Amino acid sequence: MAEIIRVYKEHLPELRLIGKCYTSADRGGDGGYGHLWGEWFQNGWFEILEGQGEIKEIDNGYLGFMRCNGNDVENSFEYWIGMFFSPRTPVPEGFQSIDLAESDVGLCWIKGSDSDGSIYRMNDECIAKLEENGMRDFKSDENNREYIFERYNCPRFTEKDEQGNVILDYGIYLSE
Repeated sequence: MAEIIRVYKEHLPELRLIGKCYTSADRGGDGGYGHLWGEWFQNGWFEILEGQGEIKEIDNGYLGFMRCNGNDVENSFEYWIGMFFSPRTPVPEGFQSIDLAESDVGLCWIKGSDSDGSIYRMNDECIAKLEENGMRDFKSDENNREYIFERYNCPRFTEKDEQGNVILDYGIYLSE
């Protein structure tokens, strides 16, 4: 069973997300995007991005970055797979980018098994924990989309503990 083991605020500088954008139409038979992550590893797309230079100022990792308007999820949902970079980092051919303003983010560390999928279904619990900790005002852009991400940090996510658990970072951009 997955559990939230840490809740905190992190400050992110101005960043560029570089990756590929998917919509609800790209979901797999299980309703998720796992098959696309397999495609990323198979095609070496993370290796291409890593060649753009690592940003050292933040806790980084591979990202599942989501943005959507809660009033129109079906038509506005985007799921990006990619990484954060310094602003103005060149975007390799075949990739897209989003420029993100400096901001605070509310973060939860979710500990559990990645094989049973429970760590990926903690959205409501994370929002409740962030709100309990005074992080209630989620940032929205000009299209009323909130920005949420899963950060697959090394070694938290890549090295299992004695019980076979990993830690997934779950973040939401906060208003000023």
